Amino acid sequence: MTLAAKLAPHLPLLRRYARALTGTQRDGDTYVRAALEAIVSAPEDFPRDVDERLALYRVFHAIWASSNIDVDSEEPAASDFERAAHERLAAITPLSRQALLLTAMEGFSHEDVGYLIDLDPDSVSGLVKEAMDEISRQTRTRVLIIEDEPIIGMDLDSIVRDLGHDVTGIAVTRDEAVALAIDTEPGLVLADIQLADDSSGIDAVKDILGRFSVPVIFITAFPERLLTGERPEPTFLITKPFQRSTVSAAIAQALFFNSTAAMR
Repeated sequence: MTLAAKLAPHLPLLRRYARALTGTQRDGDTYVRAALEAIVSAPEDFPRDVDERLALYRVFHAIWASSNIDVDSEEPAASDFERAAHERLAAITPLSRQALLLTAMEGFSHEDVGYLIDLDPDSVSGLVKEAMDEISRQTRTRVLIIEDEPIIGMDLDSIVRDLGHDVTGIAVTRDEAVALAIDTEPGLVLADIQLADDSSGIDAVKDILGRFSVPVIFITAFPERLLTGERPEPTFLITKPFQRSTVSAAIAQALFFNSTAAMR
């Protein structure tokens, strides 16, 4: 099997991570593309002493840490959320965000994260705590949950409330989701893509975003339906079955990148 074939299954998740790290699809894809170009230009330098996914992320982080890639372009930011992301990124060091995302969202161990960002596991633990402390200072927001499976909906409700946020409701259909969003104007939406009456959470989110701007986290058993390489793609995407820590990290990151969601 060629190196390209070995890396291909890991690219959607790397692109998801890169978007969450940078706050935009455009910027994340710029760094992923640079990492792939580096691998193509010098395949002999690709790490062979670890598994392919870990090696791929290692190359990505080498590019992220050392390059001066110009992520600005003539294309304007897609939303106020992207502009807020860049403002916040300019003020906060990215190491703690990297550690949090790599552990909670990408599922790497502290030892693996240490390999990726050249730190010992204890330092990684400290960075994760630092990230959570920073995020805990975020103002509360109201969260709309779009999920048709009762147990999962209750689990998400518990996670959201444990983080100090309020839940405006749990919608199980597209129409119910849109109606709840109009009535409550949440500051964050958690959305499944397949709903009870065979309606689509994707369509529900499109309807909601057509009325007002709000950050969205998709939670789905079918991430390939959203990670197609076409625009736009969700910045925040969680795969079922999920860990509570993964949802918590995604919520924290979504609010980190969106200063306008507070107490909406």
